[in-house]
Amino acid sequence: MKKYEVHRLRNTAIIAHGKAGKTTLAEAMLFDAGSTDRLGRVDDGSSAMDFEPEEIKRSLTISSSFNNLEWDKHKINIVDTPGDANFIIETKNSLQAVDGAVVVLDAVSGVEVQTEKVWEYANQFELPRLFFISKLDRDRADFSATLSDIQKVLSAKAIALNLPIGAEESFSGVVDLLSGKAYKFENNLSGKFTVGETPANLKDQVKTARDKLVEAIAESDDALLEKYLDG
Repeated sequence: MKKYEVHRLRNTAIIAHGKAGKTTLAEAMLFDAGSTDRLGRVDDGSSAMDFEPEEIKRSLTISSSFNNLEWDKHKINIVDTPGDANFIIETKNSLQAVDGAVVVLDAVSGVEVQTEKVWEYANQFELPRLFFISKLDRDRADFSATLSDIQKVLSAKAIALNLPIGAEESFSGVVDLLSGKAYKFENNLSGKFTVGETPANLKDQVKTARDKLVEAIAESDDALLEKYLDG
């Protein structure tokens, strides 16, 4: 068994309202990192995270499940937690043992009842968090509306790190606001992508979003804010 130094270990929980896409995200992370050789799916019972018979039958997470991956010489332990109201206490218990959390939101439904509940749990344990907006390829998916919902209900300080390329059936990738590079998917199942320039029709939107991101970063540190105000 490979050993890691303590500073290279991360414990991360994935939390959300039920059916928001937590387990699908965990499966994609494992596949992309090479921890699994296929992209597991909840719907067909091939998930590496939801493997109990009752979970496969219901197509939902009943108890927290654990897996791990290696990324950039770090070991990341993933805790896939329940989002169903009947099993949500399992999520609270799991959050006591992690360093941070990824909060998954459905791009169609936005912030839901259990999203607010798991957010409250994460507040109790003062965990740093990332938002992941899922299902951007679905009908009526709306990235901007979901981000606005997050800012209104959960955290006014939430800021975009990526912008989607396309929407609904035309969703094809994301633009990383820090690098300005566009990552376009080759298809939905391979995990492969091409890196290129920001699409021309998104350049103004990307510039506006990047300026907001830089400003938010600057405001987090007095020295950075001074440099930012000095131009």
